[in-house]
Amino acid sequence: MKVKLKPGWKKVRFGDVVELSKERSSDPENDGFERFLGLEHMDPEDLKIRRWGDIVDGTTFTNVFRSGQVLFGKRRAYLRKVAIADFDGVCSGDIYVLQAKNNYLLPDLLPFICQSDSFFEHAIATSAGSLSPRTNWKSLAEYEFALPPIEEQNKLAKTFTLLSDVSQSYHNIYKRSRKLLESLVRYANYECAFKDKVNEIFAINTSSLGNNNMSNDEMLNYIDLSSITFPKGLVDMTPLKLSEAPSRARRIVKNGDILISTVRPNLLGHTIIDTDTDKPMIASTGFTVLTPRNAYFSWLYIGFFWSEDFIHYCNSNVSGSAYPAINAESIADYKVPSLRWFDNSSYSDLFIKSSQSVVSTWKQYEKISKDLMPQIRRELLDL
Repeated sequence: MKVKLKPGWKKVRFGDVVELSKERSSDPENDGFERFLGLEHMDPEDLKIRRWGDIVDGTTFTNVFRSGQVLFGKRRAYLRKVAIADFDGVCSGDIYVLQAKNNYLLPDLLPFICQSDSFFEHAIATSAGSLSPRTNWKSLAEYEFALPPIEEQNKLAKTFTLLSDVSQSYHNIYKRSRKLLESLVRYANYECAFKDKVNEIFAINTSSLGNNNMSNDEMLNYIDLSSITFPKGLVDMTPLKLSEAPSRARRIVKNGDILISTVRPNLLGHTIIDTDTDKPMIASTGFTVLTPRNAYFSWLYIGFFWSEDFIHYCNSNVSGSAYPAINAESIADYKVPSLRWFDNSSYSDLFIKSSQSVVSTWKQYEKISKDLMPQIRRELLDL
């Protein structure tokens, strides 16, 4: 179905208003470049570059990018990797370096066009290869989209840039919250002379299927290892009947419990359960369930399970190579600052608020970057 364009808007080919940079450097270090980028340094649906490699450590990349240019990951385009360069460097050949090539397209609008659903659909549809599908410049150049007049482009670019800046602000607050929480954990571990084992503060795996009166037809929400991501926490649950539950669905969970992922615990798949559901929640045996002996203990201690100290402890106690895992007994033996230390200090509220800030600021960041911005792009650009 042909879509009627807004007044002043016109259909253009991507290659008519965007060009592929062909600047190269055969010796990036001598040419004054300090950083390089691979696809692994770009995050899906995040315009900000947050990681890079140092050229002094060695690189074979020769594609040059300049601050302000747009970087697009042509390999596995479904990962939706687009970024705005905010420094000069060299990058992988699997990254296209793009720039507006005439006065028809405002450079500030280009990254948001590259983030649009229709652009990615075109890139994915024109990709070839099974293991590592790649699109190509000839195909991308044929992508057609509706381009507004310059005045409208300027308004759109300002809107998207403002949303991107707000999203970035939340991400910065999240990083500061993480840093503060980690510092608090280190301070507490250093200052506290009296420590308790986890099982002195939490009951461990106290309730499971088999010692309950649930019927086979009863509906429940199943929490698998993939249901939890850090730092967002619980992202989804699978509704199913008890009779349909997998054999590993054994742990009964309640709001306020902490779930510790025992498989690859270094990935920090640990969270406090806080969700609105009227169905029983059952977790995989891939979790250890910590039930607090007092409701506020969960937010007080969750930061210790997100800490570098806990990661180090887990790495020293895991077994298995393909699926390294720690057992519930080892988690029970992990030592944290005692309740007595918290009772005699003024840090309880700071620990709780810092832990809550880590979660809340990340959720706000994702709400803007993963929900609001894509919605607005669809409404304004996918014509």
